[in-house]
Amino acid sequence: MKRILLACGSGIVTSTAVRFKIEKQLDDRGYKGQYKIEQCKIAEVVAKAPGYDFVISTTLKPDNLKIPFVRAVSFLTGIGTEETMTEILGLMDA
Repeated sequence: MKRILLACGSGIVTSTAVRFKIEKQLDDRGYKGQYKIEQCKIAEVVAKAPGYDFVISTTLKPDNLKIPFVRAVSFLTGIGTEETMTEILGLMDA
């Protein structure tokens, strides 16, 4: 079971939109039931990160983050989503 921390500025609106898109992509690719996503504010990421396998965020990587980080702005813009998804899938299989 992969534990994924999903962050945006406020931890609500943007991360919720991205979460639905990522969950659909993961489920469509056979990962249903193999992950758990929790949303938070980007300011909370460094403190929460030790309990997670990787972070997906719609904003910049925080300093001092010790786990893998995926910047997922592509899920908002619609440009480059396949490349971002490839990065996420690599972390799911790690």
